Amino acid sequence: MDREIRADASSVLPDATIPELPNHYRGKVRDNYDLPDGRRIIVASDRISAFDRILAAIPWKGMVLTQTARFWFEATRDICPNHVISYPDPNVVLARRLDILPVEVVVRGYLAGTTGTSILTMYKAGRRRMYGHDFPDGLRDNERLPAPVLTPTTKAFDGGHDEPLTPDEILSRGLLTAAQWEELGRHALALFARGQEIGAARGLLLADTKYEFGLDATGRIVLADEIHTPDSSRWWFAGSYPARLAAGQRPESFDKDFMRSWVAARCDPYRDEIPPIPEEVILATARVYIDAFERITGERFAIPAGGEAPLARIRRALAPFFPGGGATAG
Repeated sequence: MDREIRADASSVLPDATIPELPNHYRGKVRDNYDLPDGRRIIVASDRISAFDRILAAIPWKGMVLTQTARFWFEATRDICPNHVISYPDPNVVLARRLDILPVEVVVRGYLAGTTGTSILTMYKAGRRRMYGHDFPDGLRDNERLPAPVLTPTTKAFDGGHDEPLTPDEILSRGLLTAAQWEELGRHALALFARGQEIGAARGLLLADTKYEFGLDATGRIVLADEIHTPDSSRWWFAGSYPARLAAGQRPESFDKDFMRSWVAARCDPYRDEIPPIPEEVILATARVYIDAFERITGERFAIPAGGEAPLARIRRALAPFFPGGGATAG
């Protein structure tokens, strides 16, 4: 990145509570409002979460995620419908309210990951059959798979942990119908292929990603949440990948973990109070997100001019949706 990043408290959106809007639900990162006519307003804050808690607020993070997802929703709308109606503000999506399906679809193109549900973690523990797929012996960490695989998990709605699923379990537990699972899998693989194709033109490898789908009022399956952002996807730099793979090193990526590592080195983040995070760590994290946007989309991120607080700007954009504001269906 060729720009110096500076920010102060006026650049940050730690909270997007807007009392005039109805049916507020505050997630870890996004504030959601359900309108009476079946639409949902989703405001991406700048909160960053890890260790099941909010660590800090990162300048422009919510805008980066919203605009990255916007790029991909527009680049994939020929593959499957998505929930977007419009973007009243760079941090805001006006969306169709969906009944989110209880299966989260993760597509993996490489033997990678660090969590308990990742195929690399399970492979290193000796498992060779995962998510209904058989994997051969002798694969290296982070090696490309012969073909992308679907590795679905349960969708934890109330802060629980996702659990691995096989296609047979999805059907036997009644989580989806056979037709729904076939459609989700087909959409997910096509979306992933589009992401890999566009990423390759930017010098990037899309290693894995997750997708969420829901049903609209007609029962149609619709892509929801976000797509191919640095929060939902593992992006690697293609140029250094072969040498690092040969050396047994972790692929070079948009490393969002240094804030997590900074905190973990100074306390038990599951038990202790989080120490104050220095400004240089906050700004370094902001640089990672902005760099990710620019590399993934090929566009330059427009840092907002100073002078107006993000919440004031968002309130102004959403005023038509306040009682008596006169907003109409999109």
